[in-house]
Amino acid sequence: MEWAAAQAEDLGGPRMGMPVQKAKDFKGTLKRLIGFLMPHRYSLLTVLLAAVLSTLFSIVSPKIMGKATTKIFEGVMLKLKGVPGAEVDFGYIRNILLWLAVLYVLSAIFSYLQQYIMAGVAQKTVYDLRQRVNDKLSRLPLSFYDSRAHGEILSRVVNDVDNISSTLQQSLTQLITSVVTLVGVIIMMLTISGWMTLIVFLTLPLSFLVTKAVASRSQAFFRGTAEGARRAERSC
Repeated sequence: MEWAAAQAEDLGGPRMGMPVQKAKDFKGTLKRLIGFLMPHRYSLLTVLLAAVLSTLFSIVSPKIMGKATTKIFEGVMLKLKGVPGAEVDFGYIRNILLWLAVLYVLSAIFSYLQQYIMAGVAQKTVYDLRQRVNDKLSRLPLSFYDSRAHGEILSRVVNDVDNISSTLQQSLTQLITSVVTLVGVIIMMLTISGWMTLIVFLTLPLSFLVTKAVASRSQAFFRGTAEGARRAERSC
């Protein structure tokens, strides 16, 4: 429980401006969490497959839409040049739009399937965790409860388990989708233009450095604002 226990502090979670504690043994806690997920490995594989298919359909769709745009542009240019019989091939565009509709529907279905299955896995995992926590608390001596502030244990248990649930249900699926999207977009960019892909990769490090510099300065100002707010509260 250390992995998520850092998210709660005493009775109400971490206060604004206060540093969030980290798990003492992050790797060990992560391994324990993976152990809770192992009974649901087939469901997780289904989630991964659904995420790949959903992301794949959403990535391919813009490229197919580009074919319709190109066809419209070619037809308009031929008309402007006065080519006899030149017109926009609306039949071709209609077929492209039908394919796009199918792809977007399939992407939405697999996205819903991914979230539905992952929600079930998260709730089952959290249920197992609550059972383990309840068994652990029932075995603790009374001296342990006497040495803790009123409500601290319950607050930590509730907040920790809720954080694990939200992480499994939202953050994990977003991580899978983001990784698949990144790989798919890179492949799609390479199929369109290798030079444009190279330019993007050259500008990414510069963007990262600028973002890091802005974030470091923003954190300093945020800490100063939080400290000023705490001093104002004490003076009141």
